[in-house]
This record gives sequence, C-alpha cells and structure tokens, in this order.
Amino acid sequence: MVRIILAIVVIVLSSYSLITKSKTELMPYCLFFLGTLILVTGLAELQKNREGFVGYMSIVVSLFVFFVSIKIFLMQ
Repeated sequence: MVRIILAIVVIVLSSYSLITKSKTELMPYCLFFLGTLILVTGLAELQKNREGFVGYMSIVVSLFVFFVSIKIFLMQ
C-alpha cells in the first residue's frame, strides 16, 4: 500500500514537472519520494528473507538518491 502511494506521488510530481517544463522546482521532492520508494522496496525484499543482492543494492541506491536530493535542495 505504501509503495503504491509513493509510486503515485512520484508519477504525479514527474508528470507535473514535464507538463509545466519547470524541471528544477520539484526535482528535490521528486528525488526524495523516489528514494523513499526504493528504500521501501529494498526493505520489503529483505523482509521476505531473500538473501539476494536486490534488497541490499536498493538500500544503497536509495541512500545515494537521498544524498543527491539533499544536495539539490541545498543548492536552491
């Protein structure tokens, strides 16, 4: 349920940014929600007791996306 809501938020923010052609205003928020979506997906994979690479890699990628989001947010 949380993944669906986060996915809808990311799609809405990205679509609005594409339609209005204002790519820099909503980019930190879109990246923040995208990082949260990737983090939730990675944690869900780890909770399924899958000893795969996908869960850990998703968490690493989400941390990188959070870092980029904070960096962009501070530059504005």
